[in-house]
Amino acid sequence: MIEEKIKPRFCETDALGHINNTVVAQWFEGARDPVFQWFIPDLSVKKWTLILARTVVDFHAELQYGESVVIKTYVGRTGNSSFDIYQEAWQQNKKCASGTATMVYFDYEQKKSQKIPDQVLQAMAKHRFNAELT
Repeated sequence: MIEEKIKPRFCETDALGHINNTVVAQWFEGARDPVFQWFIPDLSVKKWTLILARTVVDFHAELQYGESVVIKTYVGRTGNSSFDIYQEAWQQNKKCASGTATMVYFDYEQKKSQKIPDQVLQAMAKHRFNAELT
């Protein structure tokens, strides 16, 4: 698992005083940087090899301004060219949101998916999702 602590900003709240639902997807994307680095170590957009194919976010409880949020990132399903990243947002020891992003390893010049390299699969294996831990 990869963890990142986020301090919610006031501008991320909605009219009800909660963290806006759209913000969680942004936090999840930002917390995927370590995963992106397995493919593009310097995160250069000129060398980018990933496509976001699908993203889903489920909300379990309200997120509040003024308390840190921990984003937990895991690797879920892996295929030949695609994989799932499972993420959770925790605040005050409570899981408030979870989500899955499906990514595709992609060759933009040839306009087709490509096999995930073995060294990336090895890195992924160290961060497998285990439902018993959440």
